[in-house]
Amino acid sequence: MGRAYLSLGSNIDAERWLAAAVSELRARFGALDVSPVYRSAAVGFEGPDFFNLAVGLESDLGPEALNDWLHALEDRHGRIRGGDRYASRTLDVDIVLYDDLVLSGAGHLQLPRGELRHAFVLKPMADIAPDVRHPVNGQTMAALWAAFPAGKEPLSVAPMRL
Repeated sequence: MGRAYLSLGSNIDAERWLAAAVSELRARFGALDVSPVYRSAAVGFEGPDFFNLAVGLESDLGPEALNDWLHALEDRHGRIRGGDRYASRTLDVDIVLYDDLVLSGAGHLQLPRGELRHAFVLKPMADIAPDVRHPVNGQTMAALWAAFPAGKEPLSVAPMRL
């Protein structure tokens, strides 16, 4: 078993797709730690705001198999692949951390996930895993969030039922 932290995001009918994804994650993996949902501007392209959250879970799948399972989850929920990397999407689910592993692999698997440099991933992670350490720099998620430049990437809590 490994401890995985995921980032989930959507900017197309977000409440529907995020709720469905969290429901499937609970059905497959059991108890989850779930952060609040945050609204933020799209990064890398002009588009509707994104809604993002983090989920922590115990996985019986290794990182590669979990990544494959998450891609299938995205596909089941309307994810269109093959277009622009930065585009609107029904569902985007990435492994941010898996135990203290540092690796890259097929299917854009990157541990730790590079998007930890963005507020929309870091703040939800700090909410559910404040004492978890970044496997490269050793800082906790809480310390990384405390050092994040105020106002650089504004977030607002989005009241969503998941």
